[in-house]
Order: sequence, then structure tokens, then C-alpha cells
Amino acid sequence: MKLLSNTFQHGGYIPERCAFGIKDTENHMALGQNKNPQLNWSAIPNDAKSLVLICVDTDVPSSLDNFNKEGKTISKDLPRVNFYHWVMVDIKPKDGSVSEGECSDGITPGGKQNPKGPVGSRQGVNDYTKFMAGDPEMQGNYFGYEGPCPPWNDEIPHHYRFQLFACDFETCSVDGNFTAEEVIESMEGHVIGNTELIGLYSLNPDIG
Repeated sequence: MKLLSNTFQHGGYIPERCAFGIKDTENHMALGQNKNPQLNWSAIPNDAKSLVLICVDTDVPSSLDNFNKEGKTISKDLPRVNFYHWVMVDIKPKDGSVSEGECSDGITPGGKQNPKGPVGSRQGVNDYTKFMAGDPEMQGNYFGYEGPCPPWNDEIPHHYRFQLFACDFETCSVDGNFTAEEVIESMEGHVIGNTELIGLYSLNPDIG
């Protein structure tokens, strides 16, 4: 299986136009264009019945004590946890692609409700749903892709892992406001192939 992008190279930096947050000299961070990156997939196993796409940041700080605080940094040695930026299921098991900005173009307060995607696919809620909870101007169910917005005082660049799974089921057994964690649980024992494309991103002006 192959997962490639014209937007960024494997192990390279994701461009700002595909980020939720971008560097800002006055306020550390400003809102970005939030376009999904271009992706194309190929060499799908012949016995695959559907594909699943997940994007996860595996470098989110496990503690928010110093999160975006002036005069503080988030240590590179701090344990890290996952933050899911995109989950899409029921993708047809054949070579395919999404164009840059096709599934996400801009930030929608309260979240996108019916994001575009490949014919027949379904997109679940990402972790901005939890992150924005309690903010009256932004809270809601965030479906589809939302781009990077790591802490601007983190000592490390974050790794965004675009993961493609070939599965032996035609329809993923999730519904409604499903999450990436629910999809991962439903895929257990059903994955017959997978691949990964990694992009980096940082809001720290001393990185990248």
C-alpha cells in the first residue's frame, strides 16, 4: 500500500495553509486556512473491501500546565498522548485521492457538519470536538479534517501521522458522531494492510 501527498513530503513539514493555527509575531498564533492536504493512495490489497483514513498527532503534551504560557516551555521530555485530526471510513478499496482543500477549506466555528469526501465515505468527529467544548463561540461537533495547531511553546515539532488501513469489511461498524478511537476498536482483527505518511508542524518560532 502507498499513501503519498503533493502537499508535503514524508517526514517534511506540512505547509501553513493546511494548518488550523499559524505563527504570528504579535500573538504567537493566528487562525490558518485549514485546508486538508492532497492525498493519493494506491497498491491496495486485492482482498480489501474498504479503506479507513486516520490522521493523529502523537506528540500532544500529557499535561497542560505550561500550555501556551508566557515564559514557560513544554519540555521535550514530557510524556505525549494522541490527538485525532481526521477519521474517514468506508472508502472504496481502489486507487484514489482527495485534492488539497477538497474536504476542508477554512475554519467553521462549531465544526463542519457535512464535509466533502470520496463517494460513499463517511467522516467522524475529530478531537477539536473535545478541545472546543466549553467555548461558547467555538463548541460543537467537528467532523472531518482540522489541521495542526500545536502549543506555540512546545520544544518539539509534532508528528502528524496520516494512516491508511485496508479492511476486510465493506462497512465500518460505527455510526453517528463516531470517533477515531471507536473506529480503531472496530478495526481490530479486520486490518489486512496499512501504510503511513508523516508530516511535521510547529508554531514555535525557534523550530522549523
